[in-house]
Amino acid sequence: MKKHLRFILKSCIAFIILSVLWVFVYTWVNVPATPLMGIRKLQSKNKYTIRHQWVPLSKISKNLQLAVICSEDQRFINHNGFDKEAIEKAMAEYKSGKRLRGASTISQQTAKNVFLWPHRSWIRKGFETYFTFLIETFWSKERILEVYLNSIEMGDGIYGAEAAAQFWFNTSATALNKDEAVAIAAILPNPIRFLANPPSAYTQKRKKWIMIQMRNYGTLVFDKK
Repeated sequence: MKKHLRFILKSCIAFIILSVLWVFVYTWVNVPATPLMGIRKLQSKNKYTIRHQWVPLSKISKNLQLAVICSEDQRFINHNGFDKEAIEKAMAEYKSGKRLRGASTISQQTAKNVFLWPHRSWIRKGFETYFTFLIETFWSKERILEVYLNSIEMGDGIYGAEAAAQFWFNTSATALNKDEAVAIAAILPNPIRFLANPPSAYTQKRKKWIMIQMRNYGTLVFDKK
């Protein structure tokens, strides 16, 4: 029994040390690939081409940065990785009989995309919480957003802002105008199903909502840690 306990304790300590180092390294090193990229490739019955080109946050249009924050996590700049208000609202809606919706922040989505697998479970949610705490501890908000915008799925085989800009609008991430940026942000709930260009009826409706949120939000300003 003691041997088992020692093994579990050593395994936990090793995991903590390695995970902290992993997150710490990604403070400066660009993420080369994500688990989702590998999973999509393994699941594909046909040839699966991954389009992914890392660009610094300074080379990603402010239009896209703001559009994504307004569509996914409007309190991103101010929370510590977890949006208590969004979680409470989601739970209240669920208790009133509505479908349980996600309340994941950009920080949580980044933790999931970069370090974990996509399928939902309580185990994954626990790891997601842990990695969210780590990236909020070691990374600035700018770095979290930079990793997020370079790693998330933005189409079938399309990962990150640069690949999305080239695929959907034949331009670069830095040159995306407001309408193009909003179209990309609009498909993020399901980038495999929805089209940024030409936009579906759903995309058009969501674009209008995001535009309103962007006007209400104002200028995107990061607080320095």
